[in-house]
Amino acid sequence: MIRFREYLIIFVVAAGVTWLATFVVRAFARRHSLIVMPDDRRVHERPTPTAGGTAMYLGLLVAMAVASQLSAFRAVFRGNSGPLGVVLAATVIFGVGLSDDLREMSPPAKLAGQVLAGTVLYFLGINMLFFHVPLAQTTLVLSPDFAALATVLWVAVMANSVNFIDGLDGLAAGTVAIGAAAFFVYAHQLGVVGNIGPDNAGPLIAVIAIGLCVGFLPHNFYPARIFMGDAGAMLLGLLMAASTLAVVGQDSYQFSGRTYFFFAPIIIPFFIMGIPFFDTVFAVVRRAGQRTSPAVADINHLHHRLMRLGHGHRPTVLILWAWTALLSGVVLWPGITNSHNEIPPIAVGALSILLYTLFAPRGRAIVAGNGNGRVPEGRVSGNGRVSGNGRVLNNGNEVARRGRVP
Repeated sequence: MIRFREYLIIFVVAAGVTWLATFVVRAFARRHSLIVMPDDRRVHERPTPTAGGTAMYLGLLVAMAVASQLSAFRAVFRGNSGPLGVVLAATVIFGVGLSDDLREMSPPAKLAGQVLAGTVLYFLGINMLFFHVPLAQTTLVLSPDFAALATVLWVAVMANSVNFIDGLDGLAAGTVAIGAAAFFVYAHQLGVVGNIGPDNAGPLIAVIAIGLCVGFLPHNFYPARIFMGDAGAMLLGLLMAASTLAVVGQDSYQFSGRTYFFFAPIIIPFFIMGIPFFDTVFAVVRRAGQRTSPAVADINHLHHRLMRLGHGHRPTVLILWAWTALLSGVVLWPGITNSHNEIPPIAVGALSILLYTLFAPRGRAIVAGNGNGRVPEGRVSGNGRVSGNGRVLNNGNEVARRGRVP
């Protein structure tokens, strides 16, 4: 069994390389005018460098290279094409995202890139071979056709879910860091009880994802000095997809009697990535109801709605981080404590976050958009006011919104 020390080494490498590389990427982006300018589709207010996902990609490559040289991960790399599949699929999806950051691509072209990345994962051994029916001791063996479809669909959903929430500084990186950390704990516990073998790449991929997010967050938390762009958001989505596929879809293990595994494994990703998943489903349903394409940008994502309640930029991000942590605790607490007394503390936590969300703002500042992300000048609501350049102010504090509306 791989010890936490080896995983800690990979985490430090991924975080350190990403943190250092982001300085270089930001300088390069400024020098070559890779700048996201405020416009009708974007909600940040000053020119900001983009393509921060490049630093994450470099962090991934170095972390994988270091892991391949450690004896503790020998079983993961020797005779196993999964790690190569992750690197190649990450290269594909990073290239697609970077192309979109430099010159906007059409939604079908981006989807084609995600499908290609998922196909690479499938053929190189990271795929959905087994489907464990939730809340039942039943495992379905998927046919090759269904396995390929499930793998590609999983990658596309994960990549777009992370991309959709990348609308505020630090939101996507922090959410994925929390979710990946929760999934790593879950996957490591599966290894401890012997449900997955030492050759499973899932925990290693999750640790690398955590490191990439932690290394990038100091540059990206409000006020962001660089955006990760689609290159970074879709890369993180791919890593979460690969990690969860490796754990929930690769082994035909049976459930144990503990609650920790009673809900496992297919429900786990939906809990730890609950906020991105919910936001994605809500966006698709909302846009379908408006008879618009799911790819059409709007300002009705969860973070936009929280800001319309009057929350500032940082509080909005922290609220969504808190919900992600709470949902992760729902599935982790029983396994960590071997107890079924998790409902009271989780209920108290949920109630506390809900009360803060609803009643913490002293006044509501409604961001009155016209469908394209622009705030009409002169609209006022409650005790908020609007500045001359259309920025919404609440009690004298700017409700700032940075980053692109997905």
